[in-house]
Amino acid sequence: MSLMDEYLGRSREIIGERSTGEKKYDNEVLKGLRKGMGIRKAIEKANKKYPKEALVVGESDIEDVRSHYEYLLEHEKILAMLG
Repeated sequence: MSLMDEYLGRSREIIGERSTGEKKYDNEVLKGLRKGMGIRKAIEKANKKYPKEALVVGESDIEDVRSHYEYLLEHEKILAMLG
């Protein structure tokens, strides 16, 4: 197995299966983060646009959620570099 295959397999484990709605929601959060919004503001905006997928994030969860979306941003960059 190549390093690329290992990376892609691991990323699928981390990201997990997502519905079309969840992907749209995540993309909206990422869009906000790319614009320089903080994680709370990006989630708030995504919650308004996709209320069925809305996240309710408490103080105890915010760092995990931030880490998840930072991972998704880095994953996008890696995929873009790979073509």
